Amino acid sequence: MTRIAIIFVFTFASLISWSQYSFVNEQKIECTSVKNQARTGTCWSFATASFLESEIIKKKDLQIDLSEMFVVRNNYEEKAQNYVLRQGKANFSQGSLSHDLIRNLAKNGAVPDEVYSGLRNDETRHNHSEMEAGLKGFLDGIIKSKRLSLKWKEAFNSILDVYLGQEPKNFVYKGKNHTPKSFAEWLDIKPSDYISLSSFTHHPFYEKFILEIPDNYSNGTFYNVPIDELVEAVDYALAKGYTIAWDGDVSEKGFSAKEGIAILPTDEKREDLFTNPGKEVSVNQDLRQSNFESYATTDDHLMHLVGTAEDQKGNKYYLIKNSWGEISDYKGYIYMSEAYLKMKTVAIMLNKNALTDQTSKKIFTTR
Repeated sequence: MTRIAIIFVFTFASLISWSQYSFVNEQKIECTSVKNQARTGTCWSFATASFLESEIIKKKDLQIDLSEMFVVRNNYEEKAQNYVLRQGKANFSQGSLSHDLIRNLAKNGAVPDEVYSGLRNDETRHNHSEMEAGLKGFLDGIIKSKRLSLKWKEAFNSILDVYLGQEPKNFVYKGKNHTPKSFAEWLDIKPSDYISLSSFTHHPFYEKFILEIPDNYSNGTFYNVPIDELVEAVDYALAKGYTIAWDGDVSEKGFSAKEGIAILPTDEKREDLFTNPGKEVSVNQDLRQSNFESYATTDDHLMHLVGTAEDQKGNKYYLIKNSWGEISDYKGYIYMSEAYLKMKTVAIMLNKNALTDQTSKKIFTTR
């Protein structure tokens, strides 16, 4: 082979290697296996359960698969009460947020997935489409009656029993008898350990506010911090070995679960969007705010943030565990760029012990 040919082959090979995303994980905090929410809008439960499973690993060195559907079922009951009392003028859907799982756990406890999977009659995949339609139709029907009996809750729960199965009152796990509440106590999950952060300028920084998104039906509160401080909180928590429940927008053209990549390109139409690292949008607080207020950023999906990575050009990414099954070359994980995280994060939940001292002092002392 001539010298010119050798140079050509080397150059061509180099171009190929630089035209494909290549990630190196800098850090991956231990977490449980990727699950599949299938045809449900229950990402909030899958993401937050996964988050708590990593908390349990960190605290007790115990791998456990928590039942997402136990929480979902109790959440449907709570949403129904809210919907009926507000005479149908409230949100009744499959969606919720991370704090709803935490609050639900404190109220109703927890169970392992092997005890309550929410699957019946040899089902292998979740599908809540028919159930949700039936539940909402039932509620709308009794609301129109204008005179409710005390039987509606029992009837509502019967629908849930048919689709998800009856709730366990007692069960055995690893040779010990438990109720859902005693099991949550045994896991040593303390709801007071968890805090939610967001970053928007229509509320004062370092104060709590109710985030105005449809799935926040329970009016959960979030501490408001500048976006650079929120990113700093993410980085600091990961560095200390804590994972994060992430809530944000996945409707962007730069988000692809199939490719396992979430980026915020300056040119969304370029042909090599998912094959070649390129220039991304420079994100600041004002741009985030305008995107949120114009509905360009919406609350679409929750996932579990478990680590950091770099591409071949040294660009920073966050490693995200999704709940859509083991799809893509990354088996259900997504590499999210720092620009995407800065722009499209609606909120995060993390252990308050993972906050920097500076942020902790600001949000807990500001009045």
